[in-house]
Amino acid sequence: MTRSLRVDAVLVQAVIAGALSFAHLHDLAAAAGQTGWKAWAYPVSVDLLLVAAWRRLRNDGPSRLAWCWFLIALVASLGANVATAGFLDLQHPPAWLRFGIAGWPALAFLGGTLLAHSPAAVDRDPEPEPTESLPAEPAPAAEPAPVEPSEPAPALPAAPEPAPEPAPAVPAALVDHARKVAADHRARTGSPIDTDTLRARLGVPAPMAAAIAVQLA
Repeated sequence: MTRSLRVDAVLVQAVIAGALSFAHLHDLAAAAGQTGWKAWAYPVSVDLLLVAAWRRLRNDGPSRLAWCWFLIALVASLGANVATAGFLDLQHPPAWLRFGIAGWPALAFLGGTLLAHSPAAVDRDPEPEPTESLPAEPAPAAEPAPVEPSEPAPALPAAPEPAPEPAPAVPAALVDHARKVAADHRARTGSPIDTDTLRARLGVPAPMAAAIAVQLA
């Protein structure tokens, strides 16, 4: 019950608004010199163009053509409603109003023709129609290739082990100096000197420091 009353109220509101807009367009056309049946034809032309543009937008989706003519018809209807509210002297209408009213039939005819005969936007990539696929012929079975007896691969020779690097020769003077460094380290720390500390104190490579540590042991 509530829904039916709401729908009826909307329809009544639409009828009242349409009647007022229709009357304003008629009054404006009559003030611009279009008398008799011509004054009544103007509001019909404006409303029909508005409905045609809206129908095109609703059925075919948004497009520049439909939006353009929808806005033109809306401005014409809204302009007539505003113009008859006392903003213009309808007893002495301006020249631009007479010009617009006189040129409206041609403009409305052009808009209605374009809306009626312009092709609607179509999908650029239509879905392909399903085609009946014929059963594929079975491929002939491939004959198995003969298996050849595989021979064992020859064993690769083992890589020779690298020979140990010979210990570097240490000069006797360097060994004597290392003994003094080791003795000084033991006197200060109470523990024998390690290879890393010996290498750092003497400034020699790691292999030579290891060789010296062996002679100091």
